[in-house]
Amino acid sequence: MSIAATTDSGLLISDPALRGIADRVTAGERLSIEDGMILFQTSDIWGVCALADRVRRSLHDDIVYYNINRHMNYSNVCALSCRFCEFYRKKDDPGAYTHDLDHIREEARKAIASGATEMHIVGGLNPYLPFDYYTDMLRAIREAAPGLHIKAFTAVEIVHFAKIAKQFKRDDRTAGIRWVLEQLKAAGLGSLPGGGAEVFDDRVHDDAFKGKIRSDVWLDVHRVAHELGLNTNATILYGHIEERRERLVHMDMLRTAQDTALARIGYEADASGAITLTRAGVELPTPDMCGDGPGQGGYFQTIIPLPFIPDGSDLENLPGPTGLENLRTLAVARLMLDNFPHVKAFWIMQTLKMAQLMLQSGADDIDGTVVWYDITKVDVADTHQECTVLDLQRAIREAGFTPVERDTLYRRVER
Repeated sequence: MSIAATTDSGLLISDPALRGIADRVTAGERLSIEDGMILFQTSDIWGVCALADRVRRSLHDDIVYYNINRHMNYSNVCALSCRFCEFYRKKDDPGAYTHDLDHIREEARKAIASGATEMHIVGGLNPYLPFDYYTDMLRAIREAAPGLHIKAFTAVEIVHFAKIAKQFKRDDRTAGIRWVLEQLKAAGLGSLPGGGAEVFDDRVHDDAFKGKIRSDVWLDVHRVAHELGLNTNATILYGHIEERRERLVHMDMLRTAQDTALARIGYEADASGAITLTRAGVELPTPDMCGDGPGQGGYFQTIIPLPFIPDGSDLENLPGPTGLENLRTLAVARLMLDNFPHVKAFWIMQTLKMAQLMLQSGADDIDGTVVWYDITKVDVADTHQECTVLDLQRAIREAGFTPVERDTLYRRVER
C-alpha cells in the first residue's frame, strides 16, 4: 500500500514516480515524452489532476473564461470520408446542405442580437464551391455584423482553398497557403480554430483519416498564420485508434511550433532551448503582441482536447474514451503544453458536468454559448446545443472559480 507524501511543491502525491515530475513542473521546466508516459500510466490520477490544477492556478488564479459565441457550419458536403467522422455527406446524400450568403448574413445578425462577440465557422471540403464563396462569406458577415470576430476555417480547409484557387504547389506549398490566408484576412478573417489536427501520426492518419493533410502541412498553415499576425488554436482528437505515446508526440510537436511563434514576438528560451510560460516571472502573451510587423506575430492561444465519439461513424465499433481518460488527457495536456496560455474544456464534447471537473484539473476555459453545433452530438438528438450565459456562469462558480467573459483573443469583455 502506497502512502501519500508531500513534494517540495507542497502537493500530496501517492506515486513516488510523480514527485520528481511535480518538482520540475513547479520549477517551470519542460517535461519529456517519458515524463508524459508516467503521467498517463500512474494510478494516482488525482495527483496528476492536482498538479495540472496547480499550473492553471499559477497562470490564471481562480479565473475561468467563457465567451458568447455562435457556431456555423456552411456546408457538410465533403470530398473526404474520414472514418471517425459522422458529419460529412456526399452531394446527393440525405441531409447534405450548403448555405447561401443570405442564410449566413442572417446567422451573423442573430449572433449580434444575442450579444455574441465571435462567430466560429467550419465546414466540409466542398469540391463544388469556388474560392470566392469564402471571401464573399467573410465580407457578408462583416457587412451584416461589423463588430463580430470571425474565427473560421481549419488548416485542412485552408489547404483545400489553395487547391481550388489553383495556388497550391507541392514544391512550395507555403506560398499558396500564404496567398489564401492573406485573401481571407483582407476579407475579414480574425483568427483560426484548431480543428483538423486529429493526431499527428502517420500510422493513425493512414488508417483513420487518410486523404487529410499530414501534420507537417497542418503545422505549416498555423505557422504562416502566425507570421501574418493571426492567432490560432490547436486540438487533439483522442480515444480512437491512437496510442497514448502518439498523443504525447502530438503535444510535443505543438509546443515546438509554439516555441517558434513565441520567439518571434520576443520570448527567450531557457538553457534547454524551450520557451515555457510556467517559469516564475514570465508574462502570458497578449493580443498587443500580434501583427505582421517586426517583433510581432500570432501564436497558439489554447489547446482543446476532443474525445472521439464513435456513434454514427465508421469506427462506431470502438468504445471511445472513458470519463477518467478524458480527465487525465486534459490534465496531461496542461502539464505538457507549458507554452500554451490556455486549456479549454469544450463542454459540447465533454458535457458540462465533465467540464466542471476539468476546470479543477487544468482547464481555464469552458468555451461559450455555442447555440448550433453540427459536428458531433453528445446526449442530444439534434444540432441545437446551447448553454445560456447564466448556465455557464453557474457551472464555473459551482466548480469553485470566478467566471470572466472574454472575446476570441482572451480580452475581458465588460458589459
